[in-house]
Amino acid sequence: MISDQIEKKYYVERDVSWMYFNHRILTEAEKEEVPLLERLSFLGIYSNNLDEFFRVRVASLTRIVEDDHIHKKEIGKIKKTLKTINHLNVSYSKEYTAATAEVFAKLREHGIRMLNETQVNEEQKEWLRNYFYMNLNGSTNPIWLSAIDDISILEDNRIYLVVKLIEVEKAKVKYAMVKVPDRIYGRFIRIPQSDGFDNVMYLDDIVRFCLPLIFVGGPACKFEAYSFKFTKDAEMDIENDSDYSTMEKIAQGVHSRRKGDPVRVIYDKDMPKDMQRRIMKRLNVKELDTLLATGRYQNHKDLMKFPDCGHGELKYKPWQRIMKPEFLAQESILDKIREKDRFIHVPYHSFDGYIRVLQEATLRPEVKSIKTTLYRLAKDSKVVKSLICAARNGKKVTAVVELLARFDEESNIMWSKRMQEEGVNVIFGVEGLKIHSKLLLIESKKGNIACIGTGNFHEGNAKTYTDYLMMTARPRIVKEVEKVFLFIDRPFTQVRFRELLVSPNAMKSRVLNMIANEIKNAKGGKEAWIKIKINHITDPDLVNALYAASMAGVKVDILIRGNCSLVPGVRGISDHIRCVGIIDRYLEHARILIFSNGGDTRYYLGSADWMPRNLINRIEVMTPVYDEDIQQDLLRTVDYGLRDTTNGHLVDGRGTDPIQQGAPFRSQEQLYNAYLNESQESCSH
Repeated sequence: MISDQIEKKYYVERDVSWMYFNHRILTEAEKEEVPLLERLSFLGIYSNNLDEFFRVRVASLTRIVEDDHIHKKEIGKIKKTLKTINHLNVSYSKEYTAATAEVFAKLREHGIRMLNETQVNEEQKEWLRNYFYMNLNGSTNPIWLSAIDDISILEDNRIYLVVKLIEVEKAKVKYAMVKVPDRIYGRFIRIPQSDGFDNVMYLDDIVRFCLPLIFVGGPACKFEAYSFKFTKDAEMDIENDSDYSTMEKIAQGVHSRRKGDPVRVIYDKDMPKDMQRRIMKRLNVKELDTLLATGRYQNHKDLMKFPDCGHGELKYKPWQRIMKPEFLAQESILDKIREKDRFIHVPYHSFDGYIRVLQEATLRPEVKSIKTTLYRLAKDSKVVKSLICAARNGKKVTAVVELLARFDEESNIMWSKRMQEEGVNVIFGVEGLKIHSKLLLIESKKGNIACIGTGNFHEGNAKTYTDYLMMTARPRIVKEVEKVFLFIDRPFTQVRFRELLVSPNAMKSRVLNMIANEIKNAKGGKEAWIKIKINHITDPDLVNALYAASMAGVKVDILIRGNCSLVPGVRGISDHIRCVGIIDRYLEHARILIFSNGGDTRYYLGSADWMPRNLINRIEVMTPVYDEDIQQDLLRTVDYGLRDTTNGHLVDGRGTDPIQQGAPFRSQEQLYNAYLNESQESCSH
């Protein structure tokens, strides 16, 4: 047992640890060896992450603080967390601004430069005027500030210009707001070359240049314009007692999100004080909300889409996704899965391997039904199209769609309606439980097949997220996947699982038992170690269990992407725990558990992180892995990650997170090369 003192002292709050994680992304943007346009992309990812964090987590914490029913001690704790977040945010913001300036300065050395509205020549001015009349006219619609009492009713996470109009003759002053139409035209616009440079302008600056054209017809004015953005609470207000269908409730909730309170305001530090007061008053900014004075430009998530201007050398050399030979063969892939468990590891392997499985299932006459869970869906989803095709071919198709996948609700609703129209049986899951598991069940006269994954069946994600999909015909596993679908359909059914780890059923208790077993083995002088690859560890019971394991001498190696409440390396408490966080070209997303088990090693993969929400409030599934080839692949993936000295940060629980030292080793590159060599060898045989 871990003492209360240890528990309090060596537990990093979830949201503070998230700030540390996002800072690791920022440090990647600061590395000189990373290609310049990729550094810009990391800056965009950092900014986008921060926006979502404030919309969701900070908004939730702020809401709790304002709740009169919450205990004062808990409120005090949350206020402390918010203070820490805001302190880190200010510190990281300065670092971010410096990194952005450095990257743009280096781009200039490569012939790419940013121009603002004061730096354009006569040819470019004429081009900008034409651009306004051809594009922006009618898309830049000013609102007089005097005509709007509450700015927060407007769309958040957009760039707004506050414009001060000073009449030349009367010196009369008026204020207006203009929303920058970046969603239509993009944030970065290439303009005519000059002085040997490829020139790029922020759309914000083009709007600034065009202000005399936007306010045409009025008295002659001088213009000043300053940018700001605000972030709203993204929590949905869902009315559970209404008579509407689940889909209608979620749709209403998405609409209610647009009315959330502002929780963060970012503004140009050069904005005059009187203008600041006018804006903040109309935003109804509260005490605990974050106000951040930054540079001239906000919404840097757009940096992910910065034009390369023909400079492909400033980006990572593309890695072509590998199609595993068995998914290219003429023979039935379903039969091959019945012979031996198969897997793909995206994005190293092509997601088209999974599409091949689905497509064959839609056509094979012996296939009776297809069941799948869908958490996030691509805009142009091949997965959904395959399911619709199967329904048209007379298969019984069931899709369990999670309508509450945050920020993907509208897409999921659209596809759900389409599937229902095409004869797919769409289930919206269990009230109070998000369905986060990644499952496919193919029922066939020749023997059923299951696929259990670590990531969404989403073609877009599969290009950037590292995820495993394991396909098996092992009866013990397949029958339990059937039980999961039974539980989803009848949530009050008592279901026991022997093979699968399923939450909220008994996943947490079984994981705790496996950790306890390692402790027992260590104390008995047996081999004892744990290797984990996971996105988040914040569950206090599991954190304490890992501390207990370390204190018993169990070697614990963790590949962690995001939130980590552990403090590794504390003498006598966590000195046997090592956490490595990899930030590289792909987003690490697979969940893998490996337990020594006294020499009879146990392997698991699946959808669950070690957070209370995953273990209590979601339906998650992790499967044992028995195929030796897949076991070896999982072990290699974890071991390569733990060796990474190029992109592997030693997560220390204090936010310093230095890069691991040692001979150069980049795990993602090494994995890709290994898969490429294996594919080439298979093809040559």
